[in-house]
Amino acid sequence: MKHISIKNNQTIPLREIPALDYITFLEHNIFLLTKSQGTHCVNYYGFPSEEKIKLICCIADDELSSIYISSSEVTATQKLPSFSRRNLVFEKFEREIHENFGLAYTDHPWLKPVRFPFNRFNKNSTVGDYPFFKIESEELHEVGVGPIHAGIIEPGHFRFICNGEQILHLEVQLGYQHRGIEQLFIEKKKLLQRVTLAENIAGDSVAGHTVAFVNLWESLCNYHPGRDLQLARTLALELERLAIHTGDLSGMCTDVAYQLGSAVFGRLRTPLINFFQSWCGNRLAKGLVRPGKTNFPFTPELAAELNSLLDSYESDFEDICEELFTLPSALARFEKTGVITTEQAVTTGTVGMTARMSELNRDIRSSHPHNLYDELNHQPVIKNQGDVYARARLRRKEINQSVGYLKALMKNSSSGEHKPAPLAIPAPNSFAISLVEGWRGEICHCAITDETGNLVHYKIKDPSFHNWLAMALSVRNNEISDFPIVNKSFDLSYCGHDL
Repeated sequence: MKHISIKNNQTIPLREIPALDYITFLEHNIFLLTKSQGTHCVNYYGFPSEEKIKLICCIADDELSSIYISSSEVTATQKLPSFSRRNLVFEKFEREIHENFGLAYTDHPWLKPVRFPFNRFNKNSTVGDYPFFKIESEELHEVGVGPIHAGIIEPGHFRFICNGEQILHLEVQLGYQHRGIEQLFIEKKKLLQRVTLAENIAGDSVAGHTVAFVNLWESLCNYHPGRDLQLARTLALELERLAIHTGDLSGMCTDVAYQLGSAVFGRLRTPLINFFQSWCGNRLAKGLVRPGKTNFPFTPELAAELNSLLDSYESDFEDICEELFTLPSALARFEKTGVITTEQAVTTGTVGMTARMSELNRDIRSSHPHNLYDELNHQPVIKNQGDVYARARLRRKEINQSVGYLKALMKNSSSGEHKPAPLAIPAPNSFAISLVEGWRGEICHCAITDETGNLVHYKIKDPSFHNWLAMALSVRNNEISDFPIVNKSFDLSYCGHDL
């Protein structure tokens, strides 16, 4: 057996993961990715194991709702052929392994730093000496943007190579705010500390990352949450999607100077996040999701408030969408701008919206359902143009979908009563994985425990980890003045990437 097949939110003994020699490990996982378009890599990482580095690869089969797990042990002194030479979706995973452990690849196509973590293998590698790609030519010029930006956004550096106004190449350099969150999951021993860490992985994905953590932790503890907890978590995920998509449409209008759209979409977002404030006391949903319990049950009174809010939201949302999507000046900036082809989406391993706007059906809510998505029978929204316009229309359709889901879920809500139950000690010597479809795309958390059930490794993957390369490719042959709208239409996370 070359892999073990498990389901989302499942815990297995670590010893059951097949340990392969490296070449067999490489060949088998490349084979799994090429057997159908329905498979993709959800995580590939390494961690110290005695005197060696243990590599774990997780390949999701979206058609069978299975995740194939395999492993291999190598030493830091080995020179190894790379997965990335055979399949580009592994390029950033292997760059991180190289950065963390110094593992040498003989044929990796782009072996550059990813995050500049505090505990990186080569401490001489610094943000200040990042090896940018260059083209020597008297006709071309470079434009550097960031890491400090004019707007109130996170730090990241964008290095453009341009011919006049035309972008030939963009390289995105991140890693400016590595907080060491994965290591903090090991160092912090209290459950409340760990769930607080999950809430702060990415400030715009509080529900997404926290649900991933609690689903994983409950799996480790063999705890099966009741429907009231599952309902609250699913409502939080869809409400977060609704709020962020609405805010993104506002930002996209801002970047094409459509002030009415900017103002109206921005105004529509505010009551949505204010509802989180009414529900749990925080507009970003911090404090709402907890393992094995909730401190803020979803009551009939809250359901009535949310239903009323959604009724008011829907009519105004449709009105402003009709204005935006028929406005020639806005459409001229949206259409055929920042295009990612289906082939590029597959090659770079995109997930979430970035995949679905390029005709790639990749949505954990339908392929590996979690919480109450089985009840909703979710059907992903798929677009095929791959441009800014497709990303705007996808948001509109997903907003319509989320409003419907929220209303349907509330019809079957309970009285709001909840009786917390104590959690058992996490399973010893075990591996657990949790996939959640956040508003941006696929979130993956993995954990490994020791013989006493303590965490010895915790691995986080935000969807932005997959999608930054796609954004960089999408601006090629665009005007540099189109970069703000392209970047906003992807709306990727800096801190979610840097961790």
